[in-house]
Amino acid sequence: MSISKRLCGVAGAFAALAAVTPVWAADMVKAPDVAAQATMMNKGDVAWMLLSAVLVLMMAIPGLALFYGGLVRSKNMLSVLMQVFMIVAVCGLIWCGWGYSIAFTSGGDNHFFGGLSKAFLAGVTSGTYAATFSNNLYLPELVFVVFQMTFAMITPALIVGAFAERVKFSALMVFVIAWSTIVYYPIAHMVWYWAGPDFLPDAPTDYGLIWGWGALDFAGGTVVHINAGIAGLVGCLMIGKRIGFPKEPMAPHSLVMTMIGASLLWVGWFGFNAGSNLEANGVTAVAFVNTMVATCAAAVAWALIEQVHHGKASMLGAVTGAVAGLVAITPASGFAAPMTSILLGFAVSPICYFFVTKVKSMFGYDDSLDVFGVHCIGGIVGAIATAIVADPALGGQGFFDYTQFPAGVGAYDMAAQLITQVKAVALTLVWSGVGSAVLFFIIDKTIGLRPSAEDEQQGLDLTSHGERAYNM
Repeated sequence: MSISKRLCGVAGAFAALAAVTPVWAADMVKAPDVAAQATMMNKGDVAWMLLSAVLVLMMAIPGLALFYGGLVRSKNMLSVLMQVFMIVAVCGLIWCGWGYSIAFTSGGDNHFFGGLSKAFLAGVTSGTYAATFSNNLYLPELVFVVFQMTFAMITPALIVGAFAERVKFSALMVFVIAWSTIVYYPIAHMVWYWAGPDFLPDAPTDYGLIWGWGALDFAGGTVVHINAGIAGLVGCLMIGKRIGFPKEPMAPHSLVMTMIGASLLWVGWFGFNAGSNLEANGVTAVAFVNTMVATCAAAVAWALIEQVHHGKASMLGAVTGAVAGLVAITPASGFAAPMTSILLGFAVSPICYFFVTKVKSMFGYDDSLDVFGVHCIGGIVGAIATAIVADPALGGQGFFDYTQFPAGVGAYDMAAQLITQVKAVALTLVWSGVGSAVLFFIIDKTIGLRPSAEDEQQGLDLTSHGERAYNM
């Protein structure tokens, strides 16, 4: 029996696992049966994980919806709210239909995606269980399903910010379904799927490709942010610039809404990062604290940069910096120490600031809400930096070697881990970039990606949904 489980603190385990002989495996604990699993459940873990799922849902609606909505012009506010809201609803349905099965069931000798054995949640009941990151400790499988569902909901919603104000609603819904199926679910499988610690003796090669490399991604630097960020860049390039860009003013219509949305994102992100430990324990606290302080540092750094560069620190800059910090700490949240997390927060803001203010204008692409500059670039910075901050010599958590029972911390090689992290980033960029380009091309040539120029100029609130966000 194979148990679905997310990767957290197990980088390098595959390297050790490759050297395990059948005799060594035979000496390890055998996987417990379902009846035994029912006794290996902590009610505190279950409560924390259900709360974390609610927090991640709050990140998408209302958090991301308000954050993005405030950044567009008033004539497109409602359209952005509708896009994010309906992406959440649609992705919840397809996750139950086939997403969970593709992401978190065994692919056998194929390490790119799972099968359809749990399509439409077949066999998933209140009496089935999913592994945590501790030997002999389980969660009800439905808890794991709904927690991972919220990640599958928010990731494609992030993409829409790159081409906000100029995409057809129907085309976007088609793209989201196809992109989730072809891009998101396989990447989630490659990064996070393995058989679970108690099942390694029986399934020593049952893992996703990137997990097998030993890549570290605590909560979704590759799966969520780089994945969505590069898709957003491809989309904004293929759809084209907004009418009037960059000659006409396109300032955010409500920074109040954006600040409220950013604040909800920050609060919800504790479920996103700390919840990714799947347990309520010391490592959960590490991820929680690191998420807090990295975000503080990034917000301060962005404000300082603006103060020096423009003589004024803006609210838009402060919240953008906070999001950049949240993005960067995501893959490292359970591996870093608080002080190295602060350094990561201070480091990511100037890099993202450069891409948002200089690189975008240099190349002239219209990434409406800076999805590429913040999520993709911030995700890359965080994913690569994870190899550094995870080093126990710098106070990091290292990784757990599950070939030991109980699991113990393995020997850490920062240089080797850096190479592994770069490989994981590169594969994610190629998989999502190419896959997204193909999907955008097909949709554009069939039903069309972009509304008419007249509809775009009038505003998508009225032309796509027949409503206004505000009564004038």
